[in-house]
Amino acid sequence: MQQEETARLIEDWTQTHGRTRDRLLPLLHMLQEEIGFIDGNAIKIIAEKLNLTRADVHGVVTFYHDFRRAPAGRHVVKLCRAESCQARGAAAMEKAAAERLGVPMGETRPDGQVTLEPIYCLGLCAVGPNALVDGRPVARIDAAALDRIAQEVAA
Repeated sequence: MQQEETARLIEDWTQTHGRTRDRLLPLLHMLQEEIGFIDGNAIKIIAEKLNLTRADVHGVVTFYHDFRRAPAGRHVVKLCRAESCQARGAAAMEKAAAERLGVPMGETRPDGQVTLEPIYCLGLCAVGPNALVDGRPVARIDAAALDRIAQEVAA
C-alpha cells in the first residue's frame, strides 16, 4: 500500500473516531488489519494526527507482539511460548519448526512464503504444545504435525 493510501486511511479513521490519545490502539489495530503491518511512515502520521510523539507510538507498536513492522509472509505460523506449552516440549518444537519451515523465529522467509512468530497462550493448555497456522489453532504439535504444517504452507 502506498504512503498516500496509508495517510488517507489514517485521516479517514481519525475523522470518524477522534484524535485523542485513547484512540491509538484501535487505530493501530485497524491499520494492522487493513495493511498488514505498521511501518515508520504510519507511525509518523499517527503521531501527528493524535498529537503524540513518534516515540509514544513506536513504543506501543513495539510493546505489543501482534503489531508487525514489516509485511508478513503469505502464511503465518505462530508457536505458543506460554509456560504450559513449554512444559510440554514447545522449545524443541520451535527449533524443529524453524528448521522445517526454513525461517528463524520472529522472521519471514526470504521468498515471502512463511512467517514464524511467537504467541503467548492460545488457551489450549491441556493439549499443548500449540500453534496457530493462518489463524487456525493446531494442538499437540509434534514432528508429524510439523510435517503437515510445512506441507500446508508450501502449497
